[in-house]
Amino acid sequence: MIGTSFLKENTIELHYWFNDDSHTMSAIIFNKCEYEFLGIAKEIAQKLKIEIEIEVEPLKEGGLRSWFKFNSKDKDTLKLGVILYLITNILGAPITATLDELTRMAIQTVFESEEVKQLKAQKQIAELKYDIARIEAETKRLSQSIDENIVNKKRSNYYESISTCCKIDKVSVSITDSSKSNVYLLKEVRKKDFFNYIMTSDDIEPDNDENAIIEIVSPVLKKGKYKWTGIYNGEVITFAMKSNEFKTLVQTGKVLFKNGSSINCHLIINKKINAEGEVKTSGYEVVLVNHYFENDKPVETPEGKRKRQIRESEEKQLKLF
Repeated sequence: MIGTSFLKENTIELHYWFNDDSHTMSAIIFNKCEYEFLGIAKEIAQKLKIEIEIEVEPLKEGGLRSWFKFNSKDKDTLKLGVILYLITNILGAPITATLDELTRMAIQTVFESEEVKQLKAQKQIAELKYDIARIEAETKRLSQSIDENIVNKKRSNYYESISTCCKIDKVSVSITDSSKSNVYLLKEVRKKDFFNYIMTSDDIEPDNDENAIIEIVSPVLKKGKYKWTGIYNGEVITFAMKSNEFKTLVQTGKVLFKNGSSINCHLIINKKINAEGEVKTSGYEVVLVNHYFENDKPVETPEGKRKRQIRESEEKQLKLF
C-alpha cells in the first residue's frame, strides 16, 4: 500500500548488556523474557486488528542480541509502524507511564513523520491522503481497546525475570533496519531501574457496587471470621460481612432470614491480575448494609440511614452553589 524507507523498517532488536565479557545467559530466563515480549506484541496486534507474523533471527554476540522481524499479512505498513513503536515504547517505559500516552506517542511518530507528510502533500494522489487519514482514525479508535492490564503485567514479568540474571547490566530495545546498522528508536533501561518496571502487587483497583442486591443463602449466626453465601447477579458467591453493626443485628436475632431474604448493601469486589494479565475476582466484601427486606419491604438499617442522611446533606450543599 505505502512504501517508504522509514516504513520498511520492521525489525525490533532486544539487546542484553552484560557486566562481563561473556555472551551467554540462562536459557530459562531468556525464554521467559521472549515469551513476555511476544505476549505484548500479540495483544497490540490483535487489538489493532492486524495479522502479523513474527520471525526470529539468529542471535549475535555483544552481550546477547536477538532480532524479531514483523511482517504484516495484509501489507498495512502504517499500522505495523505503530505496533513497532508502541512495543518499543512500552518496554522502555516504567509502570507510571500510561498506555494512552504511549499509544499517542506511537501514532504521532508514525503519522506525523516527514515521509508520511510528504505523501499527504502529493495532492495529485487525493485518495492516498484519504487512506492515510482513514487508517490513522481507525488506529486511534482500535488502540483504545488494548488491555492495559495485560501490557503492564507482561512488561512486569519481563523485568522481573531479567532482574534475576546477575550478569545483566542493562537492557535495550530498538527498531532497526534490515542490515541492523541504523537505529530509529532506542530505549535503554539499566538494572538499577528495573524495579520501576515491576508491579509490586497483583491486586488492582476493586469494583464498588454501593447498591448491590444479594439474596442470602447462608448467613453466619455465630461470631468468627466465617463467610456468608449469597446470590449476586445470578451467581453464587461467598463474601465477608465487614459490617459489625449488621452482624450484631443478625447474631442478636433482630434480623431474621428466611428463604429468599435479601439485603441491599455496599459490595466491594476485589480483583487480582494473573500471570497472563487476566483480571480475576479474588473475593467479595460487604462493608455496609443499606437495608434488608421483610416480606419484600425494605427496612433501613441504622448505618444505612446515616449514609443516606450524609448523602442528602451533601446534595443540599451542592444545590446552594
